[in-house]
Formats: sequence, structure tokens, C-alpha cells
Amino acid sequence: MEDKRDKIEIFHNALIQHGPLSNRIYLMKLNDADAKKLADEMENLANSNGYTKIFAKVPAHQADIFIGSGYQSEAVVPGFYKGRQDALFLARYFDPDRQKETASEDIEKIIDLARNKGRLGIKAVQLPAGAVLRQCNPDDAAAMSGLYSRVFPSYPFPIDNPDYIARTMREHIVYFGIEIEGKLVSLSSCEMDTDAQNVEMTDFATLPEFRGSSFAGLLLGYMENQMRLSKMLTAYTIARSVSHGINITFARAGYTYGGRLINNTNISGKIESMNVWYKSLH
Repeated sequence: MEDKRDKIEIFHNALIQHGPLSNRIYLMKLNDADAKKLADEMENLANSNGYTKIFAKVPAHQADIFIGSGYQSEAVVPGFYKGRQDALFLARYFDPDRQKETASEDIEKIIDLARNKGRLGIKAVQLPAGAVLRQCNPDDAAAMSGLYSRVFPSYPFPIDNPDYIARTMREHIVYFGIEIEGKLVSLSSCEMDTDAQNVEMTDFATLPEFRGSSFAGLLLGYMENQMRLSKMLTAYTIARSVSHGINITFARAGYTYGGRLINNTNISGKIESMNVWYKSLH
């Protein structure tokens, strides 16, 4: 059976993800790539595969090179690189339909709601009696992939694959979970860039029967404490724009809205817009 997932690879010294699932190229890390040459080569790759978007995370001082190649800024995260330099989240579209957002009014309402809730501060919640919040380990990989498979019909990274989870645990991702009666019911992860000292707070998922328990907020608070211990300076997330819960969770935890990535990511069965939220951890 052909694997339809997007692949991650080194491309002209940069780290990219690309493929038909999200129908895009995602420039994850520029590394020491020649920005102008990379912009040209990504355009060629997009055209040869029929991709309709390139999404690029780039340092602010190199953004003009991409903007000169037809990119536009969709979001910004201050202090993304070592707490000092901003990152711009840029987009280039190859099909005007990809830029059309059908739910923009609803999404704006969700952002406003999240910001208003954010002014109330962190919601005081405790773990239920008998529940345990802990870091996950490779022995959990099969149960974790099963939970993710139940929650997400599609996802931009293969978190429904236990081998992927176990491998990324050994590399740069720390996973956390809430366990009740020996069963994982809620998960999240910290994807660390140790060189740039930033961390993406991501992969939040709670089994349907346990939603409404504010488990994402409990996980997020614990994750932040662990990431401070790991010397991370800036935390951010790329959250589903149509999800009230996750946007409110980040706003209430003191995160600032940084912008929206239009029709960016295949998640929960279709390509959706994503909101960027960020917070300084130092």
C-alpha cells in the first residue's frame, strides 16, 4: 500500500516536509541554506508536484529574500531564535483558491473569544482523584498511537505510528500524558529546537469521553515547567483555528496571538487554517 503521508527530508541544506496530504511544502528549519537558492528550488519542487502552498518559518533578517520571491507574512513569533530574534511564518500560494478561507468570520470570533477568556487568566483545575500526569516513555508508544488514531482522522505527522513516536522520543520530542486507572486518556508533546531554544507545544489530544476536564491546560502548565528546566526560552503552538478549546487553553495560559496560517494543514480529515500563539518562558 502506497504511503500517502508527507515526508521530511533535508533539501538543499534546509529541513522540509512536503507531500500530497497537506498539498504543500513546509520549510521547518532554514539551517545554513542559501535562502535565495532555496526559495527558487522550493518553487521548482512545488511546481513539479502540483503543490498549492509553501509555508516557511524563517529568521526575520532573511524574510525579505522570501518576500521578494512572492511570499507574504502570515504570523510572527518574537524571540523565536535564542529568545532574541523573531521568526516570520511566511506563505506563498500557487493556487488562488488555497488563499480563500470559507470560515474566516467564525475563526475571528473564536480568536476574540479566546482573547477575552485569556484576560481571565489560568483556570484553576486539579487532576481528578487517581489520575496521574507524567512524561511518556517508549513503552507507551502503542497506546499513544491508538489514542491519536481515535482522535484525529488525519494528522500532518505520523503520530498514529508507534515506531514514529518511539523514534522521536529518542530525538527531540518529549511526550506527556494523563493516565487514569492505568490508561492514557490525554496526550501532548514538546517539540524542542535545542539550538534555537524554542519549543512547539503540540499534539494535544484527549479521548472524547474525557473532554471538558481541562486536561490540555493541566498538560500545558506542566510542559512549560519542564521546558524551562530544559532551557527553552520561547514556546509557541500552531493550533486548529476552528477549535474553541485549544485556542482558549493557550490564551488563558498567557500566550499571545501571532497570526493565522491560511488553509495550511491537513488535520482531522481536511486542510484547515491554523492559529499561531506564543509565550516567553524566561
